Amino acid sequence: MLGEPPAIELGNTTYAVRGRLKDGLRTVEHLAAWLRDMRHRLAIPLTDADILGVTDRDLEVARELRDVIRALVAATTAGRTPDPEVVATLNQHVRDTPRWRELSMTPEPHASIHSLGRPAAAALAAVAEDAVSLFAGPIRHELRACHGPGCVLYFVRDTPRREWCSAGCGNRARAARHYAKTRDTT
Repeated sequence: MLGEPPAIELGNTTYAVRGRLKDGLRTVEHLAAWLRDMRHRLAIPLTDADILGVTDRDLEVARELRDVIRALVAATTAGRTPDPEVVATLNQHVRDTPRWRELSMTPEPHASIHSLGRPAAAALAAVAEDAVSLFAGPIRHELRACHGPGCVLYFVRDTPRREWCSAGCGNRARAARHYAKTRDTT
């Protein structure tokens, strides 16, 4: 987890290790772990029982949503118009699970979120909604692909000089530059 918006965090469950793509959502257990790690940042509250109830269908939805988000980020960072089918798929995910906020008065006034669907499905629909807000809003202009060697992750640039998804990628990029420079001078 890099602290990116939930949609980008889901997109980044495809990552690279030593230049080879890896799938961070290979099993239902991987999705359950991702939801558990993200639960404090999701619009839908998830209990431990909700996370234990993650299904193969939830995994299919999460993978498809992840691939849609990655396609949208790739198009956005390249300055291309996204494929209309990709946009339609994202919109379908947003519509999958209706949810709403209700006012509760005890112990003090607060809003609680309710859904007609299963909690994991509702949480994924909320991530899709996060993606809609991300790609429709001004923050889309700050989306970047990491420049780290072999990295395939995306991030929202929060400072003008940020080029990498993490300090680790920045260190690898600097080390690679240093190695190339010292190799060329010998």
